[in-house]
Formats: sequence, structure tokens, C-alpha cells
Amino acid sequence: MKQDRRHWLKLVGLVAVGVGVQRGGAIAAPVRRVLPEGLSGGPLRLSSNENPYGPSPKARAAMAEAVGLSNRYQWDMILGLMRAIAAKYSLAEANVLVGAGSTQLIDAVVQHAAMNKGSFVVSAPTFSRWTGAAEQSGLQKIEVALTAQKKNDLNGMLAAMRADTQLVYLCNPNNPTGTYCRREDILLFLKEATKKALVLVDEAYLEYSDEASLAGLVAENRNLVVVKTFSKIYGLAGARIGYALGHEKTIEKIGALQSGSNIGISAVSLAGALASLKDEDFVKETQFKNATARAYASAHMERLKISCIPSCTNFIYFSLAKYQEDFFARLKVHNIEGTNLFEEQGKWSRITVGTEAEMEQFINAIS
Repeated sequence: MKQDRRHWLKLVGLVAVGVGVQRGGAIAAPVRRVLPEGLSGGPLRLSSNENPYGPSPKARAAMAEAVGLSNRYQWDMILGLMRAIAAKYSLAEANVLVGAGSTQLIDAVVQHAAMNKGSFVVSAPTFSRWTGAAEQSGLQKIEVALTAQKKNDLNGMLAAMRADTQLVYLCNPNNPTGTYCRREDILLFLKEATKKALVLVDEAYLEYSDEASLAGLVAENRNLVVVKTFSKIYGLAGARIGYALGHEKTIEKIGALQSGSNIGISAVSLAGALASLKDEDFVKETQFKNATARAYASAHMERLKISCIPSCTNFIYFSLAKYQEDFFARLKVHNIEGTNLFEEQGKWSRITVGTEAEMEQFINAIS
């Protein structure tokens, strides 16, 4: 843990130095809320891990143009997106399933797993919005606590699997902690876990890190599904578009549970996703600006005795155990929307990384 923090603090310093060197760039201006006439501006929303810069300029232009195509079903555009996604990971179109956000696809995978009643294994805490539906489907939840470093306990998850375990969910990087397990450790975990059950790896935040996707493994492993989204680094949360990558036979079975697989996305969202995949400059600029704002916020939070876990995402997980003020009251007074406590012991919470200006506003509010 100490070694991780030392490395992280070094990165904070390096990013801080880079702030003065690389201001500006080709990234889009931060997106402001457009409200109906007569309504005042809403709160500063640092709660849902959205990208404050997106959609990219190219995506916005493509989406605007696609409005005129919205009277027709865009079969060719759907196929084009599937081909582009497959090419990105050196897969075939048959390995791709697209949907209205990654959560919809997680639900589809859960529905597939729940065809045989039993249990599912998850970390605690992790992204769990879908787990209630899984339990309603007849699967019993088995939770595994994180390690002391707030990482997914891969050995613990393996040990928690039972003979009736149908699904293991691994969010990597993990939400809400922002931590990542080493690739070599995940590969060992997958080798054992996929012998017994379907493993669903959620890579919603992977593009904020320097780690490689596990997507290339799905073509040879029927029990591995990787879900990804355009909601985070690409700034298309409101457009609702995500995709799942899996073995051809597995994708076929999951798709068969839907009334119409690969057709639940609007023409506008499809156009935005296609343009986003081609806009690497926007992705790189978003990564840099996010790292800069994250480093600024983390350093000042540490100064206020708010202990932060080193993050490779667009959010920060922190402990309020030594913070002397009422954190959530201060956010409310300053019209900032945060989250809540994910772990009572240690008073662990999470904040989304906004723009530099937004993080300055956040730090001023809690200082």
C-alpha cells in the first residue's frame, strides 16, 4: 500500500508540473446544462462519473447530421459500428453485441446466467445497480470484501465460488474505488474462474488507464464476456450506447434472449459512437485533462486530511474518517452533487473528477 501511494504521489507531482505546459488543446469545451427557459442552473454534478468535456466535436457534428436520418432504421450504421468495434479488438462481428448502454448488456448477460438457478459472486463495494435484478431472477448474491488496498480480491472471489455459481462479475477498474488489478493476476483468475462459471468483466473505465483490454481473449473462451461503454471517456452517457464482447456462441445465446439484438440504439447515438471511435485526439486530451484535475483534487484533499486511494479513473475514492467538517453538508450548501458513503467503516465515499475549474470549486467548498 505504501509503495502504491508513493508511486501515486510521484505521479501527482508530474501531472501538476505538466499543467502549465499543456493548457488548452483540441478538446471540446466543457458541456453546460441547457435548461428550459425560466429555470435556474442546476447543481455541479460530481456524482455519476460523467465526462465533462464530451461528446467530442466530431461526435457532435455526426450526431447533428444523423437527426435527419432518424426516420429510417439504420441497419447499415449498426453493422458499421459492429465492424468498427470488432476491428478495434481484432475480433469478428459475431463477437459483438451492442445495446443502449453497458448496463442493458449486463442485464442481458445476467438473464443468460439465470437460466440455471444458483449464485453469483461480486466484490463489495462495486458497481451493483444490476444486482437487484439478478436476485429477482433467482440468483443468490455472494459478496467478497475488497483487499486492504481497496482492490478486487481475486483469490477471495475464487474461493467464494460454489458448485451452483453461474456468474462472476469483475469491474476493472473497480467502481467506486478506482483501483485496478494487475493483468497477470486477472489472467490467472480467469483461467480458474471460467472453468466453473461465466465471468463478466466490466471495463467501463479502462480507457482512463494505460491498461490493455481483455477483449482479445473472448474469441477462445466461451465463459468470458467483456462489457464496455461509450458513456465515460467518449462522453456519451446521455446517448446510451455500449457493447459486449464474447465468444461467437455465447454472444448468440445472449442475443437470442432479446426481442431484437443489436437494434436498440438510435441513429443519433450510432453516429456519435462511430465518430467517437475515430477521434483518438479527443480521447488522449480527455485522459490528460482528467489526470490533471484528478491530481489537483487529490493533493488538496490530502491536505484537508481526506485520505485518497490512488485512482486510474475519472473519480476518486476517499476516506472522511479524519476530516473535521461535515463533508456532505458543505457540498449541499455549495450546490454540489456528490455521492454517499459506500463503506461505513472508514467513511469511504467517491467524487467524480470534473474540469479543473469544477475541482477548484469543489475544493473551495470543502476547505
